[in-house]
Amino acid sequence: MTKNNNNTISQNDLLYPLKFEPILKSIIWGGSAITEFKNIKPSLDGIGESWEISDVKNNVSIISNGELAGLSLNELLSNKKEQLVGKRVYDKFGDTFPLLIKFIDANDDLSIQVHPDDKIAGERHNSFGKTEMWYVVKAAPGAFLYSGFEKNISPDEYVDSVEDGSFTGTLKKYNVEEGDVFFLPAGRVHAIGAGCFIAEIQQTSDITYRIYDYDRRDANGNTRELHTELAKDVIDFKIYDTYKTEYTKEVNQPVKLVSCPYFTTNLLDIDIQISRNFKEIDSFIIYMCLSGHCTLKDNNGNSVFIDQGESVLIPATTDNLLIIPSESSKLLEIYIE
Repeated sequence: MTKNNNNTISQNDLLYPLKFEPILKSIIWGGSAITEFKNIKPSLDGIGESWEISDVKNNVSIISNGELAGLSLNELLSNKKEQLVGKRVYDKFGDTFPLLIKFIDANDDLSIQVHPDDKIAGERHNSFGKTEMWYVVKAAPGAFLYSGFEKNISPDEYVDSVEDGSFTGTLKKYNVEEGDVFFLPAGRVHAIGAGCFIAEIQQTSDITYRIYDYDRRDANGNTRELHTELAKDVIDFKIYDTYKTEYTKEVNQPVKLVSCPYFTTNLLDIDIQISRNFKEIDSFIIYMCLSGHCTLKDNNGNSVFIDQGESVLIPATTDNLLIIPSESSKLLEIYIE
């Protein structure tokens, strides 16, 4: 498989499992856990996020392995189209890769925020909306997060509570531990608390309405911009029985965590090799390695090693995949049904 001078590839070339250079984000609430988790030397402090696979403008992932190394995800998608993502996925999303995959290290409390749905994000920002999910990879003692409301409040009461600093008292607070899962449809108010290390799967969107930021100030004494009014008609004010996703843990077979129109996510907790069949999916598949390390072998003769903290994109042309763990390993498996 070769690139020409225009960074294009032949339509006859076969794709293979793709790894990418992580896009590390320096953020005021970040710590050192991401580079340690990903075994990046030297360790870096103040890194809040690692964008593993991204097609967000000005933050497009670059392939790091094989003959396509140096090519961007967007360039590859523009060339290979449904061969990379699947016909049904390409028909819906075109030349934009539909998911953004991250690791998040909250060394401090993150702002309380909400994201618009496709309709509002399209009208206001010419963007996809932002439905997402969290898998708690690690949690310090006492770590918590907010998801949804615990008390009924009106839109006007919401504005008042933000202004008087009582807004957090209206939210549902969860103490968390490794393996906890939260599905966050667009419109659900949420925030990650200090001590949470999270894998996040979301729509390709960088639209966030920041509601409350604990009156934090940067090195210059400035507060971050809030979007209290913009968020007002985006928020889902309904009260739900629970905002946490319950599932039964099993070993050596996929466990479905979340299934929605934007992504399906399974957990693989394995200590023996397993085979995955994707003939009926018509989608790319992403693996995020949460612990351990594995070799992935596809039906086209390709093989790739995935270590803790790494992510791999399996093209839609793959029918079968053999996952061979070197030790007990955990992976998130993500695709679009």
